[in-house]
Amino acid sequence: VRIWEIPEGGLKRNMTEAVLELYGHSRRVGLVEWHPTTLPPRFSQVLIWNLDIGEPVKMIDCHTDVILCMSFNTDGSLLATSCKDKKLRVVEPRSGRVLQIALWDQVGAGTPHSLPTGTPPPIQHEHRDTLLNKVLFLVAQEDLSMPLIEEEIDGLSGLLFPFYDADTHMLYLAGKGDGNIRYYEIGSEKPYLSYLMEFRSPAPQKGLGVMPKHGLDVSACEVFRFYKLITLKGLIEPISMIVPRRSETYQEDIYPMTPGTEPALTPDEWLSGVNRDPILMSLKEGYKKTSKIVFKAPVREKKSVVVNGIDLLENVPPRTENELLRMFFRQQDEIRRLKDELSQKDIRIRQLQLELKNLRNSPKNN
Repeated sequence: VRIWEIPEGGLKRNMTEAVLELYGHSRRVGLVEWHPTTLPPRFSQVLIWNLDIGEPVKMIDCHTDVILCMSFNTDGSLLATSCKDKKLRVVEPRSGRVLQIALWDQVGAGTPHSLPTGTPPPIQHEHRDTLLNKVLFLVAQEDLSMPLIEEEIDGLSGLLFPFYDADTHMLYLAGKGDGNIRYYEIGSEKPYLSYLMEFRSPAPQKGLGVMPKHGLDVSACEVFRFYKLITLKGLIEPISMIVPRRSETYQEDIYPMTPGTEPALTPDEWLSGVNRDPILMSLKEGYKKTSKIVFKAPVREKKSVVVNGIDLLENVPPRTENELLRMFFRQQDEIRRLKDELSQKDIRIRQLQLELKNLRNSPKNN
């Protein structure tokens, strides 16, 4: 995983050097989730990284298959994940303890695992996770046993990416390998889910990123912005969701107080068990950089990375045939280099032995 720092004013040239590289995954990283209230700890496919030291501090190993989606609650104390094994999990990320599991063997059939005695309800805000497989399940955070609503998803192919905007209560659905993005409004009462519209594009997307709220164009009533990875063209395309309003005044109903750039607590505080809600900011005056925090990558030597008793850097297996071939040729080159070095040392040893023998047989020593 590479950490990049975008310079002031945006990109004006190609960047080739990351400020920090995180080594520890034996397979490719498919998901990176940013903690909502503290700056340095980051989650990437069940490894928790502390960027202050550039090392992982926890590995969550409760999943039996590929993780498809993951999301935090408001203060980052709980993590919800959906997995290819058809299970929806609520996890306490600092301990790795699974608080609740729901399994859908078929549409509408839920088999939840009970919470341990004394465990609080899992996700403490309005975000509702989804399990997507041709059908969208909207699940109440307090009870995973049965979905509140099931919505047939037509026209979106492949794996679905869900994006929920807590400020506008809108859910965006994008399909991998598809070019369309559907969006819905989520309410607290029936019917819970209301279809709004669909963005259409002939260019398929391999992945999507999202601009934080403080980076949106408030004057244009932009409420959401995607960055769409188009592999066929080798580019990233921005897609803006704009509310069509002509008023030039600030639209408070679509821009409530939103999480800002200031972290609510330090990494050590969060790792020790402290929870705080995000520090909110207003977008009325537009984005102004107020944070004085400057990220400084830790200077450290590469060494063994041991998490949960496992060395993550030792004997990392090749993931593809090309990687296997490159590793083979590198090893062959290394073997030839070592053989040449050994041969040179053998020659030097024989030279020293001959010099020592001549020295012993010299007339001065007799």
